[in-house]
Amino acid sequence: MNPSHPQPLQFVKWGGSLITDKNNPATHRPEVLTRLAGELAEYCHRQPGARLVLGHGSGSFGHVPASRYRTRQGVHSSQDWLGFLEVWRQAASLNRLVMQALQKAGLPAMAFQPSASILAREGQVAAWDLGPLQVALEAGLLPVVYGDVIFDSQRGGTILSTEDLFDYLARHLKPERVLLASIEPGVWADYPNCSELIHQLTPQDLPTFEQALQGSVATDVTGGMASKVRQGLALAGAVPGLEVLIFSGASPGALLAVLEGQMAGTRLTAEG
Repeated sequence: MNPSHPQPLQFVKWGGSLITDKNNPATHRPEVLTRLAGELAEYCHRQPGARLVLGHGSGSFGHVPASRYRTRQGVHSSQDWLGFLEVWRQAASLNRLVMQALQKAGLPAMAFQPSASILAREGQVAAWDLGPLQVALEAGLLPVVYGDVIFDSQRGGTILSTEDLFDYLARHLKPERVLLASIEPGVWADYPNCSELIHQLTPQDLPTFEQALQGSVATDVTGGMASKVRQGLALAGAVPGLEVLIFSGASPGALLAVLEGQMAGTRLTAEG
Protein backbone atom coordinates (compact mmCIF):
# COMPACT_ATOMS: atom_id res chain seq x y z
CA MET A 1 0.00 0.00 0.00
CA ASN A 2 1.23 3.47 -0.95
CA PRO A 3 1.72 5.32 2.37
CA SER A 4 0.82 8.60 0.63
CA HIS A 5 -2.68 7.19 0.04
CA PRO A 6 -3.64 5.53 3.34
CA GLN A 7 -6.95 3.78 3.70
CA PRO A 8 -9.79 5.71 5.35
CA LEU A 9 -9.75 5.52 9.12
CA GLN A 10 -12.65 3.70 10.82
CA PHE A 11 -13.52 3.54 14.51
CA VAL A 12 -15.22 0.37 15.75
CA LYS A 13 -16.93 -0.12 19.09
CA TRP A 14 -17.97 -3.45 20.57
CA GLY A 15 -20.78 -2.57 22.94
CA GLY A 16 -20.78 -3.87 26.49
CA SER A 17 -24.19 -5.45 25.91
CA LEU A 18 -22.73 -7.37 22.97
CA ILE A 19 -19.60 -8.80 24.58
CA THR A 20 -20.92 -9.32 28.13
CA ASP A 21 -24.08 -10.59 29.75
CA LYS A 22 -25.33 -7.36 31.31
CA ASN A 23 -27.73 -9.26 33.57
CA ASN A 24 -24.92 -11.14 35.30
CA PRO A 25 -22.01 -9.24 36.91
CA ALA A 26 -18.53 -9.77 35.42
CA THR A 27 -19.74 -12.28 32.84
CA HIS A 28 -18.30 -12.05 29.33
CA ARG A 29 -19.36 -13.87 26.18
CA PRO A 30 -16.20 -15.65 25.00
CA GLU A 31 -17.78 -17.03 21.83
CA VAL A 32 -18.90 -13.53 20.78
CA LEU A 33 -15.46 -12.06 21.49
CA THR A 34 -13.81 -14.82 19.44
CA ARG A 35 -16.19 -14.29 16.51
CA LEU A 36 -15.86 -10.49 16.50
CA ALA A 37 -12.06 -10.69 16.67
CA GLY A 38 -12.13 -13.18 13.80
CA GLU A 39 -14.26 -10.87 11.65
CA LEU A 40 -11.95 -7.95 12.40
CA ALA A 41 -8.95 -10.12 11.43
CA GLU A 42 -10.69 -11.24 8.22
CA TYR A 43 -11.34 -7.62 7.25
CA CYS A 44 -7.69 -6.71 7.86
CA HIS A 45 -6.64 -9.73 5.77
CA ARG A 46 -8.88 -8.63 2.89
CA GLN A 47 -7.82 -4.98 3.23
CA PRO A 48 -4.05 -4.77 3.76
CA GLY A 49 -3.24 -1.41 5.29
CA ALA A 50 -6.65 -1.10 6.96
CA ARG A 51 -6.66 1.68 9.56
CA LEU A 52 -8.81 0.98 12.60
CA VAL A 53 -9.23 2.12 16.19
CA LEU A 54 -11.16 -0.34 18.34
CA GLY A 55 -13.09 0.55 21.47
CA HIS A 56 -15.22 -1.56 23.77
CA GLY A 57 -17.70 -0.97 26.55
CA SER A 58 -17.56 -2.36 30.08
CA GLY A 59 -20.95 -4.06 30.15
CA SER A 60 -21.56 -6.19 33.23
CA PHE A 61 -17.98 -5.62 34.40
CA GLY A 62 -17.66 -1.87 34.97
CA HIS A 63 -21.28 -0.71 34.94
CA VAL A 64 -22.35 -2.62 38.06
CA PRO A 65 -19.87 -1.07 40.56
CA ALA A 66 -20.10 2.26 38.69
CA SER A 67 -23.83 2.33 39.32
CA ARG A 68 -23.42 1.28 42.95
CA TYR A 69 -20.87 4.00 43.73
CA ARG A 70 -22.21 6.65 41.27
CA THR A 71 -18.65 7.06 40.04
CA ARG A 72 -19.52 9.06 36.92
CA GLN A 73 -21.11 11.79 39.04
CA GLY A 74 -17.95 12.32 41.10
CA VAL A 75 -15.47 10.78 43.52
CA HIS A 76 -14.75 12.50 46.82
CA SER A 77 -14.98 10.32 49.94
CA SER A 78 -12.69 7.42 50.82
CA GLN A 79 -15.60 5.08 50.01
CA ASP A 80 -15.99 6.77 46.62
CA TRP A 81 -12.32 6.16 45.85
CA LEU A 82 -12.66 2.47 46.75
CA GLY A 83 -15.52 2.34 44.25
CA PHE A 84 -13.36 4.16 41.69
CA LEU A 85 -10.72 1.44 42.09
CA GLU A 86 -13.30 -1.33 41.76
CA VAL A 87 -14.59 0.13 38.46
CA TRP A 88 -10.97 0.47 37.28
CA ARG A 89 -10.26 -3.18 38.12
CA GLN A 90 -13.39 -4.43 36.41
CA ALA A 91 -12.82 -2.36 33.25
CA ALA A 92 -9.21 -3.57 33.03
CA SER A 93 -10.32 -7.16 33.61
CA LEU A 94 -12.66 -7.12 30.61
CA ASN A 95 -10.02 -5.37 28.50
CA ARG A 96 -7.60 -8.23 29.19
CA LEU A 97 -10.18 -10.69 27.87
CA VAL A 98 -10.71 -8.56 24.76
CA MET A 99 -6.96 -8.30 24.15
CA GLN A 100 -6.57 -12.08 24.49
CA ALA A 101 -9.24 -12.63 21.83
CA LEU A 102 -7.56 -10.13 19.50
CA GLN A 103 -4.17 -11.77 20.00
CA LYS A 104 -5.58 -15.23 19.30
CA ALA A 105 -7.08 -13.87 16.08
CA GLY A 106 -3.61 -12.71 15.03
CA LEU A 107 -4.31 -8.98 15.24
CA PRO A 108 -1.50 -6.55 16.20
CA ALA A 109 -3.59 -4.97 18.94
CA MET A 110 -2.27 -2.67 21.66
CA ALA A 111 -4.37 -1.35 24.55
CA PHE A 112 -4.22 2.33 25.50
CA GLN A 113 -5.55 2.49 29.05
CA PRO A 114 -7.59 5.70 29.36
CA SER A 115 -7.15 6.09 33.14
CA ALA A 116 -3.37 6.24 32.69
CA SER A 117 -3.32 8.83 29.91
CA ILE A 118 -6.35 11.12 30.17
CA LEU A 119 -7.28 13.95 32.52
CA ALA A 120 -10.86 15.24 32.58
CA ARG A 121 -12.69 18.38 33.67
CA GLU A 122 -16.41 18.15 34.49
CA GLY A 123 -16.75 14.80 32.74
CA GLN A 124 -15.03 15.92 29.52
CA VAL A 125 -11.56 15.10 28.20
CA ALA A 126 -9.29 17.99 29.19
CA ALA A 127 -5.90 16.53 28.25
CA TRP A 128 -4.91 13.46 26.24
CA ASP A 129 -1.56 13.09 24.50
CA LEU A 130 -2.54 11.29 21.31
CA GLY A 131 1.05 11.04 20.05
CA PRO A 132 1.62 7.39 21.06
CA LEU A 133 -1.73 6.27 19.66
CA GLN A 134 -1.07 8.06 16.36
CA VAL A 135 2.36 6.44 16.06
CA ALA A 136 0.75 3.05 16.71
CA LEU A 137 -1.70 3.68 13.86
CA GLU A 138 1.10 4.75 11.52
CA ALA A 139 3.00 1.57 12.40
CA GLY A 140 0.05 -0.56 11.32
CA LEU A 141 -0.99 -1.53 14.84
CA LEU A 142 -4.55 -1.70 16.16
CA PRO A 143 -5.04 0.76 19.06
CA VAL A 144 -7.66 -0.34 21.58
CA VAL A 145 -9.41 2.00 24.05
CA TYR A 146 -12.29 1.33 26.43
CA GLY A 147 -14.67 2.92 28.90
CA ASP A 148 -12.70 3.61 32.07
CA VAL A 149 -12.40 5.70 35.22
CA ILE A 150 -10.65 9.06 34.77
CA PHE A 151 -9.20 11.57 37.21
CA ASP A 152 -11.24 14.78 36.98
CA SER A 153 -10.12 18.21 38.21
CA GLN A 154 -13.67 19.15 39.26
CA ARG A 155 -15.29 15.84 40.19
CA GLY A 156 -12.24 14.16 41.68
CA GLY A 157 -12.91 11.17 39.47
CA THR A 158 -15.44 10.22 36.82
CA ILE A 159 -16.06 7.70 34.03
CA LEU A 160 -15.66 8.29 30.31
CA SER A 161 -17.51 5.93 27.99
CA THR A 162 -16.08 4.63 24.73
CA GLU A 163 -18.33 7.14 22.95
CA ASP A 164 -16.79 9.94 25.04
CA LEU A 165 -13.33 8.77 23.98
CA PHE A 166 -14.35 8.39 20.33
CA ASP A 167 -15.82 11.89 20.41
CA TYR A 168 -12.45 13.37 21.36
CA LEU A 169 -10.44 11.08 19.08
CA ALA A 170 -12.64 11.70 16.05
CA ARG A 171 -12.31 15.48 16.29
CA HIS A 172 -8.52 15.05 16.12
CA LEU A 173 -8.04 12.00 13.87
CA LYS A 174 -10.97 12.63 11.46
CA PRO A 175 -12.24 9.08 10.78
CA GLU A 176 -14.57 8.44 7.86
CA ARG A 177 -16.89 6.16 9.82
CA VAL A 178 -17.69 5.34 13.44
CA LEU A 179 -19.25 1.89 13.75
CA LEU A 180 -21.11 1.13 17.00
CA ALA A 181 -21.90 -2.59 17.24
CA SER A 182 -24.39 -3.60 19.93
CA ILE A 183 -27.12 -6.20 20.39
CA GLU A 184 -29.78 -3.76 19.19
CA PRO A 185 -30.26 -3.64 15.39
CA GLY A 186 -30.34 0.15 15.51
CA VAL A 187 -32.47 2.94 16.94
CA TRP A 188 -36.13 2.09 17.40
CA ALA A 189 -38.82 4.62 16.47
CA ASP A 190 -41.25 2.99 18.92
CA TYR A 191 -39.17 1.81 21.91
CA PRO A 192 -40.03 -0.28 23.92
CA ASN A 193 -42.33 -1.97 21.34
CA CYS A 194 -39.35 -2.24 18.97
CA SER A 195 -41.22 -2.89 15.75
CA GLU A 196 -40.05 0.06 13.60
CA LEU A 197 -36.38 0.82 13.00
CA ILE A 198 -35.09 4.29 12.15
CA HIS A 199 -32.70 3.89 9.21
CA GLN A 200 -31.48 7.49 8.95
CA LEU A 201 -31.16 10.22 11.58
CA THR A 202 -29.98 13.81 11.28
CA PRO A 203 -30.06 16.56 13.94
CA GLN A 204 -33.24 17.88 12.29
CA ASP A 205 -34.99 14.55 12.96
CA LEU A 206 -34.16 14.45 16.66
CA PRO A 207 -37.27 16.24 18.04
CA THR A 208 -39.51 13.78 16.18
CA PHE A 209 -37.95 10.76 17.85
CA GLU A 210 -37.18 12.24 21.29
CA GLN A 211 -39.70 9.99 23.05
CA ALA A 212 -38.27 6.86 21.46
CA LEU A 213 -34.74 7.50 22.70
CA GLN A 214 -35.02 5.70 26.00
CA GLY A 215 -32.08 4.40 28.04
CA SER A 216 -31.06 0.76 28.01
CA VAL A 217 -33.12 -1.64 30.10
CA ALA A 218 -29.91 -3.02 31.61
CA THR A 219 -27.61 -1.03 33.91
CA ASP A 220 -25.83 1.60 31.83
CA VAL A 221 -24.28 4.46 33.78
CA THR A 222 -23.17 6.30 30.64
CA GLY A 223 -26.59 7.14 29.25
CA GLY A 224 -27.78 4.29 27.04
CA MET A 225 -29.10 4.74 23.50
CA ALA A 226 -30.24 8.35 23.90
CA SER A 227 -26.73 9.45 24.81
CA LYS A 228 -25.21 7.45 21.93
CA VAL A 229 -27.54 9.07 19.40
CA ARG A 230 -27.00 12.62 20.65
CA GLN A 231 -23.23 12.19 20.78
CA GLY A 232 -23.20 10.57 17.35
CA LEU A 233 -25.18 13.38 15.76
CA ALA A 234 -23.04 16.06 17.41
CA LEU A 235 -19.92 14.30 16.17
CA ALA A 236 -21.27 13.97 12.62
CA GLY A 237 -21.85 17.72 12.67
CA ALA A 238 -18.32 18.43 13.93
CA VAL A 239 -16.37 16.15 11.56
CA PRO A 240 -17.13 16.85 7.87
CA GLY A 241 -18.32 13.79 5.95
CA LEU A 242 -18.46 11.53 9.00
CA GLU A 243 -21.13 8.86 9.29
CA VAL A 244 -21.96 7.02 12.50
CA LEU A 245 -23.65 3.62 12.27
CA ILE A 246 -25.51 1.99 15.17
CA PHE A 247 -26.11 -1.65 14.28
CA SER A 248 -26.27 -5.16 15.67
CA GLY A 249 -23.08 -7.19 15.82
CA ALA A 250 -24.93 -10.23 17.18
CA SER A 251 -25.24 -12.11 13.88
CA PRO A 252 -22.21 -13.88 12.38
CA GLY A 253 -20.72 -11.81 9.57
CA ALA A 254 -22.55 -8.58 10.48
CA LEU A 255 -19.45 -6.71 11.66
CA LEU A 256 -17.42 -7.78 8.64
CA ALA A 257 -20.17 -6.69 6.24
CA VAL A 258 -20.44 -3.25 7.83
CA LEU A 259 -16.65 -2.82 7.85
CA GLU A 260 -16.67 -3.51 4.13
CA GLY A 261 -19.22 -0.78 3.52
CA GLN A 262 -22.62 -2.44 3.85
CA MET A 263 -25.37 -0.30 5.36
CA ALA A 264 -27.09 -1.67 8.43
CA GLY A 265 -28.98 -0.38 11.42
CA THR A 266 -29.32 3.39 11.90
CA ARG A 267 -27.10 5.86 10.06
CA LEU A 268 -26.37 9.18 11.77
CA THR A 269 -25.18 12.06 9.59
CA ALA A 270 -25.12 15.85 9.74
CA GLU A 271 -27.45 16.06 6.73
CA GLY A 272 -29.83 13.68 4.99
